[in-house]
Amino acid sequence: MTEDNQEPVDVDASASLPSSSAPRWKHDVFLSFRGSDTRQGITFELYDRLQNRRGIKTFMDDQDIHPGNDISPTLLMAIKESRFAIIVLSQNYASSTWCLEELRNICECMEEDKNRILPLFYRVDPDDVRYQKRSFAEAFTEHEKPEQHGSEKVQQWRAALKKVANFSGWHTLQYKTERELLDAIEEDVCNKLQPTELEFKLSIGDFEAFAATKQAIDKVMIALKDDEATTIGVYGMGGVGKTTMVKYVGALAQESRLFNQRIMAVVSQNPDLKKIQQTFAELLGFKLEEQSESGRAKKLKEKIMRGTGILIILDDIWKRIEFSDIGIPSHSELQRCNSKVLLTTRKLDVCRSMDCHANIHLNILSEEDSWSLFVEKARKSFDKSSNFYDVARKVASECAGLPIALIAVARALRDEDLDGWKKAARRLQESQHANPEDEEDVYSCIKLSYDYLKSDDSKSCFLLCCLFPEDYDIPIDYLFKYGVGKGMFQDSNLLQARDATYLVVKALKDSSLLLDGGDDGCVRMHDVVRDMAIRISLSEDGPRFLVKVDCKLKDLPRIDARKGYSAISLMKNKIRKLRQVLVCPNLQILLLQQNASLKKIRKSFFQSQNELRVLDLSDTGISLLPQSISFLTNLQALYLDNCKKITDISVIGKLHKLEILSMRGNALKDLSREIGQLTNLRMLDVSSDSDDDFAACTTIPSKVISKLHKLEALHLKCGFWDWGSKIDGEGEETNIGFDELAGLSYLRFLEVCISDANCIPKRVKVEPNWVYFDISICSGLVGQLGIMSSPSGGHNCRYLTFWDTDTTIGTLPDWFVNVVVKNTEWLYYRDNKGLSNILVEYDRGRLHELKVLSVEYRCENLKEFMNATTCVPDMPVFENLEELYLEDLDDLKQLCVGELPTGSLCSLKLLKISYCRNLGNVLLPSKLLQKLPNLEKLNCGTSGVEYVFGCEGFEPVQTNLREMELYNLDVIRSLCNGHAPRGMFQALKKLAIERCNIQGSLFTFDVAQCLFQLEVLRVSKCPVLERVIEARTETVNRRKTILPELKDLWLADLPMLYEGSATIDFECPSLENLSLRDCPHLSFPCSASEYFHSRNQVKVVRPSLFDFSL
Repeated sequence: MTEDNQEPVDVDASASLPSSSAPRWKHDVFLSFRGSDTRQGITFELYDRLQNRRGIKTFMDDQDIHPGNDISPTLLMAIKESRFAIIVLSQNYASSTWCLEELRNICECMEEDKNRILPLFYRVDPDDVRYQKRSFAEAFTEHEKPEQHGSEKVQQWRAALKKVANFSGWHTLQYKTERELLDAIEEDVCNKLQPTELEFKLSIGDFEAFAATKQAIDKVMIALKDDEATTIGVYGMGGVGKTTMVKYVGALAQESRLFNQRIMAVVSQNPDLKKIQQTFAELLGFKLEEQSESGRAKKLKEKIMRGTGILIILDDIWKRIEFSDIGIPSHSELQRCNSKVLLTTRKLDVCRSMDCHANIHLNILSEEDSWSLFVEKARKSFDKSSNFYDVARKVASECAGLPIALIAVARALRDEDLDGWKKAARRLQESQHANPEDEEDVYSCIKLSYDYLKSDDSKSCFLLCCLFPEDYDIPIDYLFKYGVGKGMFQDSNLLQARDATYLVVKALKDSSLLLDGGDDGCVRMHDVVRDMAIRISLSEDGPRFLVKVDCKLKDLPRIDARKGYSAISLMKNKIRKLRQVLVCPNLQILLLQQNASLKKIRKSFFQSQNELRVLDLSDTGISLLPQSISFLTNLQALYLDNCKKITDISVIGKLHKLEILSMRGNALKDLSREIGQLTNLRMLDVSSDSDDDFAACTTIPSKVISKLHKLEALHLKCGFWDWGSKIDGEGEETNIGFDELAGLSYLRFLEVCISDANCIPKRVKVEPNWVYFDISICSGLVGQLGIMSSPSGGHNCRYLTFWDTDTTIGTLPDWFVNVVVKNTEWLYYRDNKGLSNILVEYDRGRLHELKVLSVEYRCENLKEFMNATTCVPDMPVFENLEELYLEDLDDLKQLCVGELPTGSLCSLKLLKISYCRNLGNVLLPSKLLQKLPNLEKLNCGTSGVEYVFGCEGFEPVQTNLREMELYNLDVIRSLCNGHAPRGMFQALKKLAIERCNIQGSLFTFDVAQCLFQLEVLRVSKCPVLERVIEARTETVNRRKTILPELKDLWLADLPMLYEGSATIDFECPSLENLSLRDCPHLSFPCSASEYFHSRNQVKVVRPSLFDFSL
């Protein structure tokens, strides 16, 4: 840890900061000055100190000479967006009408708060400014000459000077040296700016900072600016908001340019060093290939040391942890790379053990701040004269100033009447403790919120979440499967149960009992709420849970049968064997997954567990199930996912009440016949999770799955594809026929592979009702290697694939078209030799529900994607299609032949076309382009097009194209093959062009005038591109086009760009990032901000960071 004897400082942040409703300023300081007087002197020094040394965003106009008297829109906007203005009043300041007009606007914009205008009397007497004497008098003598300026304007300038001369500021005569003057200005600005800057930032976004939080943030920011402090600790009781606060501080510190980057990882009670290291590595943008913790730590440290200005946040530390074990540099090393560590913990002792240089206490909320937060989350207005007000105040006060408790209780009581609020107040009052640091207060509040949940399923789902490790992304699908196994969602089918799970999770998130997860489809539980949930389970009327997860257990812990546990979670440990008999008569849930070392289970282990309903042995090393598993007569859900060494599961045939059996990613070659005895089974999943495991299960005997009459969900993407074929070595016995699935009357979700249309029966007695499906029709070879999974992960999808086959929709039986094809939302063709006209497929399949269509790789008979002359539609086609992908189709020559009915393709938002090398001339002819009013994204690459858009007779009322990416277009001439409508790209926000032979200019002059929303422009490796905007009389006369929203401009490898002129003919007042590389005819005589007239300090991006994709 620290190498020097630094004296730690314990800070209880108690100094209140003033509240403010200030807006969010773009600039901290605006500098107004006379360039010829002070640019190379004090103004430059002042700018350097504020901007570069202090990180204060300072606007300094670099242009000395301005034409005319009117202030430019760029400068006016900069004034309006600045928090303060420093007026450098030098000897010749008033001789510049531009300076005077600038000052007049400053006074006008900042009229309401005179403290925002800060005059610097630089070698001039304030009286000379106030009464316009000496050089100021001489200047106004010139201004008042006839035909120079109107008298009204001159009087406004005089008034502005008099006004600013009366403000408090700095005078050179008050300081011995110019350095002392600059020191004073720098310090004063920082003191003025810091609390205000903090206040307005606290008022934005979802982050809510009350007095206690603001005080702590202020202290942390001071510590982060202290060069001697490299480790800062924030401590406070659980639920007070430490994690939220340090996340915000990290963002604030980076925005304030104290740090270039911030990385954050959760440590928790049982630190997982590899997980912490992996998190940091991902955030730093590199991979850790090393397996050992020490090797990974070395690599991580090297990466941090090579960088500079990294804020490393370690959240939720419970005990001392060595920085070197993680890969965090030491104190002196952190100083060398200008980096720091910010950590959070519940205890001050932990801060001290970590040798923190500053220990900052995050206190609970004050009574009034608690009330404000409580009222906001309760969404009620409480009349002070009513009884309701007094009761609500009492409830809020019982939450002990803890945000997590205040929010949970407020949301729990939101819909309760007065009696409900009174009851809650009594409960909380009876449970309060004298010690404000006692967790009993939190427990009482979380327990109240739990008790006020509307349903038993909500309570059960909430408690299920505490069975997972701290800071764990809990898949909602696990809650659904465990819940069904436990007996939740009674009288619901699986589709209804899944929907109900998502509704319950939403209600729990609305109650602040759960949080959004880091991954889609997941939730998280705050560590404090998780602790309280475990306590609730152990309460007198609770279900009693034993939770020992991720704590490196090597053996099963001693379990007292008298405790009456209903759930035991031992997931993510290092348990090797289950030696003893498990005696726990009330046990319903046993979670042993992610014990990779677990290889052996005692034969009699389960013989006393006849109440067990849910058993998870996933990701373990077991090869056999113990015979005693047959005693689990009430087991309803069994999970054996990724048990890659398991060879025999025949014993499960005795589990007659089993409803869910999941064996994803296993190495079983044959589906056990005993599964046919599980007549109550509702879900069977033997799919593969990865290509490595694909083709694992190649034999599924007939008359096994057909016995599962209650089956609702079947996942069979496991490498099995040859339906009805003979089983090798079994005589005349055959694999399952596809007709067996059609006979399962309760089946609602189906995930399978089929070798070809011949496997599908021509007729069925009753058409099945497959609500969701993921069906791949593919060749045997591809079926063995693996088919891509559906984008929804197998749930709530309607997905159909034709891969390496001659099968098309036209060869499918009528019943299959009616049940599957016409309901398909995602249709995928790959190397399909039977496909020749997508309109034929549309007509046969009645693809009215289709949202995504992808056609790729060869499809050698597809010459025209849509041929409306050979298959003439009389109604709109693909009217609900939103995304279209055409890739690697060398035989494709045209997108559309003939004319489509009005309304066709009207919903298309994304079009991606790549590696269609023979797709010629115009990509989107005008007739087709007019069918795409809602197209937002266009991606085209490695194709033979000469023009992207056909514009003959095309004048769109409105275009919605937002993003366009063009690359590797060798024969392209221009974006449009005719006169482009003026508003063609008026909605365009992002444009990236790479390796395209566009000739002349990118945009016509007229079109460029309507690029109102363009934010990103990236052009690279276009050897014959001469200009971004075509030359016109207006540009010759130095009238530049303004691209008002352009923020990122990247130009690289453009040898002919602006040859002969060397001048870019557009301005970018919003420009933030500029990157130039190998553009030999471009040179800037001044700064990028000045050249492009940007109101921002433009950041020049290094060429090595180029990435021209959007």
